[in-house]
Amino acid sequence: MSRRSRFLAAVIPLAVTLILPAATASATPVRSGDAARQAQPRLPAPKPDAAGEKKAANTELRYSPKSRTTQVTLREPGSSYVKVHFASVRLLPGDRVTVASPSGREVHTYYGDPTVRKQGGDSPFTVHGGTGFAAMSIDGDTAVVTLHSSAKRGDAAALTRQGFGARIDSYFRGFTQAEYTAANPRPFSVCGTDGRRDVTCYKESHPTEYARSRSVARQLLNGLGHCTSWRVGDTNTMLTNQHCMENEADLRGSEFQFDYDCATCGGRNPGAGTKVSGAQLLKLSPLSALDYALFSVNNFESIKQFGTLYLETREPTAGERIYIPGHGDTLPKRLSVVEDGGGNCVIRTPSSGVNTGYMCDTSGGNSGSPVLAGSSHKVIALHHLGGCPNWGTRISLVYKEISSLIDNEPGTPDSRVLSG
Repeated sequence: MSRRSRFLAAVIPLAVTLILPAATASATPVRSGDAARQAQPRLPAPKPDAAGEKKAANTELRYSPKSRTTQVTLREPGSSYVKVHFASVRLLPGDRVTVASPSGREVHTYYGDPTVRKQGGDSPFTVHGGTGFAAMSIDGDTAVVTLHSSAKRGDAAALTRQGFGARIDSYFRGFTQAEYTAANPRPFSVCGTDGRRDVTCYKESHPTEYARSRSVARQLLNGLGHCTSWRVGDTNTMLTNQHCMENEADLRGSEFQFDYDCATCGGRNPGAGTKVSGAQLLKLSPLSALDYALFSVNNFESIKQFGTLYLETREPTAGERIYIPGHGDTLPKRLSVVEDGGGNCVIRTPSSGVNTGYMCDTSGGNSGSPVLAGSSHKVIALHHLGGCPNWGTRISLVYKEISSLIDNEPGTPDSRVLSG
């Protein structure tokens, strides 16, 4: 069991979104030598930001002699999402199981167990150890699971004896707002008054910042908590923090939701967005070093429409303007553009160990967010620590380790494209 897993089990079972509470140390000047060994801000160990829980179930959907569909509804009043785990799905050719929102806004379709044999038309899925798979999550408090048969089955009893149908053994649900507030009693890394606004609020006044934010996704980690991830370069590569993705199992258990943005400024009306699952873990650096995870996703073509980000290879400079898009507090994407008092977010501490410091507002769920330079709209840091000042790994250091795995030049896709 990893150090993070032991900590979570001891403190808040099933809570996973990682952030850091307030730190008191001031910036430390950079010393010569290897960057990963240089002086770091004195920050406490990561603290989980509880976002959801896993619940046991024992529900079966079987073929029927009287109907072409069999249906069950999983409802958790007030929950922010429901994510269904199937112990088994065995269907006749052409039949399918769907997991949908009541309105039909989201529908995930499976023609069998994709971990046994993936078929054309199967939606993305995640894996959480053991047998079976989890459907992609449904936003909101209700998931409707339906077995669709091409015909009424007079031999339904025989099919049941042979193990045909679908069995749900568990599901994940997102906390209600009251539960989330109780589990996370104070905001972390909001430096004064929270100045973040929905990305849509900046569509007209800051069109480039808005456009760059579209390549940023909300990560649902193992069905239990949220971080932020984003596309990097022209190929199928994404970045987040290593403390949001410690290993291959975390990647297989994660989904990434693009375009989870409010339709109107302050409207609390996000769309369903586009959800994809993790494919291949390419490179890691632990929290004690640079705290990044580079990976690819499945169904890459579906997210290319949201654009991508590129990395600055230079060092940050004091006073330069920055901004941070991300999914703090598990909410639809917001932009941190101004500091307390209304001035632009700027770099306050260009270099402290491997980090750069700033007073832009962030919170639990912002882990993994890109910190972009206002001058170039390229990523200059990878946000990972709170404390006011908040801290991001200087992306110039990350670039040195991943440059051979990404395409950091706009418009020049190459052989490093990974299938998905």
